[in-house]
Amino acid sequence: MKIDILTLFPEVFGFLENYSIVGRAIEQGSISINPINIRDFSTDKHKRVDDYPFGGGKGMVMKPEPVYEAINSCRRDDSTVVYLSPQGKVLTQDMANELAKKSHIILVAGHYEGLDNRIIENFIDEEISIGDYVLTGGELPAMVLIDTISRLLPNVLKSEESYEIESHYNGLLEYPQYTRPRVFKGLKVPDVLLSGDHDKILKWRQLYSLKVTLEKRPDLLANRKNMDDEFDLLDFLIKKIGKR
Repeated sequence: MKIDILTLFPEVFGFLENYSIVGRAIEQGSISINPINIRDFSTDKHKRVDDYPFGGGKGMVMKPEPVYEAINSCRRDDSTVVYLSPQGKVLTQDMANELAKKSHIILVAGHYEGLDNRIIENFIDEEISIGDYVLTGGELPAMVLIDTISRLLPNVLKSEESYEIESHYNGLLEYPQYTRPRVFKGLKVPDVLLSGDHDKILKWRQLYSLKVTLEKRPDLLANRKNMDDEFDLLDFLIKKIGKR
């Protein structure tokens, strides 16, 4: 997969080459990340890419010409152009799964008061937000998107790091995890995890995945499908932890 990032601050993406799983994906060639400076496409002698908004108001708006030219400089027939915007759909695991199937993504990192709306309406395929809050620019959201996509690409994660057990992948939060020592300040690891009985461990993890989701993010259960096999577990949990 190739990801081009249109930004006013291309230098901030340099550290990704050495950052954990993203760095591994880059090193093995699973993903290629190419920051592109939008200012390079400005025809203004001072390389300005913003101007005052029509109709008045505070702040500056990114001009359409340099953004358009930057998009066109790397767009292909198979490109998906994503604008990181607080007005976009909030990023979910399902969205990340779909984006991970793409061969070329162009990420547009806005700044100031955002992009001229003619660019958004005519040259952007998707608007994505990483949450209902405002950031200075789209660079950090772009990094979040790159991170969540890269770990889904084939052969990037090792078997012990499989994304299939992680929170949100299957619509539930992940079950609790423990490691050595077995006893920490008098707090013990659940006996079932030390039993060696894989069937019991699997059932415990299914149970506690539901328990954690019910306690912390019950809204996720409202959107979950095909729960017939889980109703008994849910009934048990509702009675056990007093959630009604």
